Amino acid sequence: MCNNCDYTIHGRHHHFGWDRSIPPVATVAPGSSLHFECLDSSGGQLTKDSTVADIGALSFDKINPVTGPIHVDGAEPGDILKVQIDGFEPSGFGWTANIPGFGLLADQFEDPALNIWSYDADTMAPALYCDIAKVPLKPFAGTIGVAPAEPGLHSVVPPRRVGGNLDIRDLAAGTTLYLPVEVTGALFSVGDTHAAQGDGEVCGTAIESPMNVTLTLDLIKQTPLKFPRFTTPGPVTRHLDAKGYEVTTGIGTDLMTGARDALSAMVDLLCRDYGLSAVNAYMLCSVCGDLRISEIVDMPNWVVSFYLPRIVFE
Repeated sequence: MCNNCDYTIHGRHHHFGWDRSIPPVATVAPGSSLHFECLDSSGGQLTKDSTVADIGALSFDKINPVTGPIHVDGAEPGDILKVQIDGFEPSGFGWTANIPGFGLLADQFEDPALNIWSYDADTMAPALYCDIAKVPLKPFAGTIGVAPAEPGLHSVVPPRRVGGNLDIRDLAAGTTLYLPVEVTGALFSVGDTHAAQGDGEVCGTAIESPMNVTLTLDLIKQTPLKFPRFTTPGPVTRHLDAKGYEVTTGIGTDLMTGARDALSAMVDLLCRDYGLSAVNAYMLCSVCGDLRISEIVDMPNWVVSFYLPRIVFE
């Protein structure tokens, strides 16, 4: 628990999707510190005892629950909600899955797969994967945002101009996120917490892990903002950089094709050089590898690179 927080928002106060008509669970003053209990992205459907058979039984109506919403007193359309991400209390349990029909290489990986993670929530030491790799951890909230102005229920799956399922791994402790407010009170919610993820979350899941999040919510009045932005407190890849990277590329006229080609090449490399099965290589890429647009000006071809940190095999 956060002893210095003004409010605790319990995990039972969660919802699915974004809807400006959802009643707020609390009204807080700007500058308030809140402690959120967040469920994992399966909404508790997957546990430490789950097997791959449970992937087929997932109810997608219960995917990506977010805790909230919170009404921030005085927030109005045209304001910015300033979200200071103060810290995380990880649970020590997580999962990564290949869910058929989901992910960048869904057409190549049609069968379900599941990896259950156990990590030290106190030391946050790198988590063991497949007995040959250890993934450095960096907790963050994958879904964080405010209600959109458009009425009705909106899916939590795609990211939006008001935030939502951003899956930006650098929304970690110390980062300040700025969100455009579109409705009175902002109606802020957070969830989908991760213990680690690579840029791109290429198989569709990270190390999905329930945890508590401490945030401070404040307002910047009448300052137009089209899309979310954020400020980090320092370097963002220090936990991965120490041993360098293996890098593959995809080159062509389409960025999505380039991303797929770069990722496919990395999966092949991990299978050949490290003895991983293809699906285990794919999931490892999702939790610690980074897709990057390396070049987008030398038409007609663009370069997408995939970076896999060698530290995971040290």
